[in-house]
Amino acid sequence: MKRDEEIMEILEAFDLTGSYRAAAELAGCDHHTVARYVALREAGQPPVAREHRARPIDEYLDKIEELVVRSDGRVRADVVHERLLAMGFTGGERTTRRTVAQVKARLRAGQRRVFRPWVVEPGLWLQWDWGEGPRVAGRRTNLWCAWLAWSRFRVVLAVFDRTLPTIVACIDTTLRRLGGVPTYALTDNERTVSVDHVAGIAVRHPEIVAVGRHYGMTIRTCVPADPQSKGGSEATVRISKADLVPTAANLLEEYRTFAQLETACRSFCEQVNARPHRETRRPPVEALAEERTRLHPLPDRPFTVAFGTTRRVNWDATVSVDGVRYSVPHQLVDTRVWVRFHGDDLVITAVDAPLEGHGPGSGPTEVARHARSTPGTPSIRDEHYPPPTTAANAAGERTPRAGSAAEAEFLALGPGAASWLVEAAGAGARGVRRKMAEAVALAKLHPPGEVDRALGTAAVAGRFAENDVLRILAHQAGRNVNKPTIRASEDHSLQPGTSAWSGFGITPPPETDPSGLDPAGLDPAGLDPAGLDPAGLDPAGLDPAGPS
Repeated sequence: MKRDEEIMEILEAFDLTGSYRAAAELAGCDHHTVARYVALREAGQPPVAREHRARPIDEYLDKIEELVVRSDGRVRADVVHERLLAMGFTGGERTTRRTVAQVKARLRAGQRRVFRPWVVEPGLWLQWDWGEGPRVAGRRTNLWCAWLAWSRFRVVLAVFDRTLPTIVACIDTTLRRLGGVPTYALTDNERTVSVDHVAGIAVRHPEIVAVGRHYGMTIRTCVPADPQSKGGSEATVRISKADLVPTAANLLEEYRTFAQLETACRSFCEQVNARPHRETRRPPVEALAEERTRLHPLPDRPFTVAFGTTRRVNWDATVSVDGVRYSVPHQLVDTRVWVRFHGDDLVITAVDAPLEGHGPGSGPTEVARHARSTPGTPSIRDEHYPPPTTAANAAGERTPRAGSAAEAEFLALGPGAASWLVEAAGAGARGVRRKMAEAVALAKLHPPGEVDRALGTAAVAGRFAENDVLRILAHQAGRNVNKPTIRASEDHSLQPGTSAWSGFGITPPPETDPSGLDPAGLDPAGLDPAGLDPAGLDPAGLDPAGPS
């Protein structure tokens, strides 16, 4: 900058004086310098341009270019400097670094890709890509991010996997939100879209080709390792992750359920599609209304793979998925349905289902939805089966049905008779048919309702012996008779007192007669009245008669 200012002062001094020598005196330089700068200005060349001066490193410039090209611009300047020192270069490392930087800049300029601006056309391009979503209950999720190029309308869906049924379901949901089908759909080279690359040509997955044909849309893939070819969807992924994935930057809370994540995705789409886009200066939802006129009509029926995989409904109105049985309406027995997991739910779909309000030509219908279960824990719903009165219920219990006139006459007594028959059969009672005939005979002598109540009481109490029903009936008949109430008197109690054991633990003194002898006739000292001990000896231990 200082040199440029000095040159401008020299030219200003020449314009003022019109003399090389006078200008040189004012500017403090040689008059030949003034003449050279004036000549450059007159020739139309910038006088401030620095002239190239010969440098010692110019002799090694070809070698530097060779090393930079061989390494594709990755060689370090200190490595180049060591090579030059071995070849006899005497300059400093700073000069080598500057020259290597200049050569690398020229190499990058020659290899730089030139991008032509992409002028989009309405109704032509749809792009989609995947982003890693937040974890829900410790489980990894994915974000499907689609972007309609012309209107900038975004669709973000939360899923658990990237399988082909999930991709087809996301495509169908996206197209139905757009209200039409564009001409092309661009995505990345995943195994679910491109199964292989031969000579740089992507080999499409046959199922994804069938999906494109069903919707009248061509599915293409971008060039590998070239994110510029689908930058719109990349931006959608970046914006979606910034607003949906909990990070320290957005301070979002963790999602406890998958439904919360789906609600957040729906709110995000409504927000970004309703605000003006930075490029078009209009909300994408308004541009979409205009672009819909250029989209192809959407088929009424989704592609069947969008429903998942097929299953045959078993005779027990269930389908097996991952080793778990899930129930479906019993009208679908021996028909084919489609099953797929959507979040934590298993969605079961049928086409032209023979259900109430549906039938041939009704199209696909969601017939059941279950929470994901584990093997050994089937998910069965009662509303999928007929009422228990016409079929066996889940517990295996059966309703008595008359097979003869005698059985019909007994069961006609009422629900108590049916309960008695079930309980008596379960308890293994003897003579069930004979006791049923006896109950019918009792119903002719007594009101049938009373007999039915007695049978119900016997079933509850487990009384199935001979004449038990008759005794219960007699007891119930006399229950309503007014009898005097007898109360026990409080003047006398049958509870024994405590006087019998009042001396428990007390030792009584020994008893003696008036003569001072104990009850055995002995002196308290242990001698008889004659002064002998019980053995007949005197106190000295001698026989009173003396020695023998």
